[in-house]
Amino acid sequence: MLCFSSPIPSSPETGWRSLGKHMEFFKDRRTHITITVCLLSFCLLYVFLTSYIGFTPLFSLPYQPCTLSKKCNVTDNKDALEAALSEVSMGNKTVIIAIVNKAYVEGDKPMLDLFLDSFWLGEDTRKLVDHLLLVAVDETSFERCKFLRLYCYRLQMDDGVDANGEKVYMSDSFIKMMWRRTLFLGEVLKRDYSFIFTDTDVMWLRNPFPMLSQNERIDLQISTDNFNGDEWSEDNPINTGFYFIRSNNKTISLFDAWYAMKSNAVGLKEQDVLLNMMHEGVFKELGLTVRFLDTNYFSGFCEDSEDFKAVRTVHANCCRTIDAKLTDLMAVIHDWERFKRASTNESISTARSSHVACSDSWKS
Repeated sequence: MLCFSSPIPSSPETGWRSLGKHMEFFKDRRTHITITVCLLSFCLLYVFLTSYIGFTPLFSLPYQPCTLSKKCNVTDNKDALEAALSEVSMGNKTVIIAIVNKAYVEGDKPMLDLFLDSFWLGEDTRKLVDHLLLVAVDETSFERCKFLRLYCYRLQMDDGVDANGEKVYMSDSFIKMMWRRTLFLGEVLKRDYSFIFTDTDVMWLRNPFPMLSQNERIDLQISTDNFNGDEWSEDNPINTGFYFIRSNNKTISLFDAWYAMKSNAVGLKEQDVLLNMMHEGVFKELGLTVRFLDTNYFSGFCEDSEDFKAVRTVHANCCRTIDAKLTDLMAVIHDWERFKRASTNESISTARSSHVACSDSWKS
């Protein structure tokens, strides 16, 4: 039964006019419904075409493709550092961080290229490049990073710090660069990211993670120049060129206290200051659990690993110049390639090269 809001007409003429009006109303209503259904059908078809078969929208902003960089730098309301960290992060918010400047990306065979070669030639290391954030402190190194299609972050240096060129060991520029690095890495911890920090003069011959404890109660696992045989002994001489640190209140407090010592550390590099803090009991005061890495697995030029079948990383420490590091690290890579060939051919010698160039670098 249809109900009308108007009263029943009192005469036939009036009734027909009224009925005609009602008929027009229904006719207009059917027209509106038909138009609405057509519009909805068009909208559904449009969504299907644009979403599923790549149809180009009629109304869209001009497309701006990524150029050179591995990923577009879209922050989505996050700052650039947070965006960079989230891109490279593993599922447990762990990243790998290395820092470079112009001196490490230029030349016939730059240090950065050799560093990346080790990931290519190492065992189970290629996949780790996807979690490597390369932090560039000058425009040249940043452009090189983008050209290599790596994950890149541009770090602005403090006023008065020349980021270009080689920073000779223990020079004033070298010390300033190390302190800026410390400040930056502390900021990463405050964003709840754990990380491996690695110098680019560290060759990754094998995936280091299996030899790093996954016990979350261990706050810091740090390399040593010489290992005394006890992985919990604070008598081990630490090296900040390679370490794995977890983000928590204790490690954040450590980095804050460490950087706060900068103004009272004239003539000391940040590694020396951290070593002094350890000997003065700061690690214990903060409740830190620190594991010192065995050079048999995390070796360096200060103390070579005795077992090439076990070694994970090789650091060009105890070396003064980039040229010397490059010469001796190239020998490490050649030794590593020869060692891998020897696994299928016992007649190939697995003797390792001496670090002659680095030894000589201290004579000049």
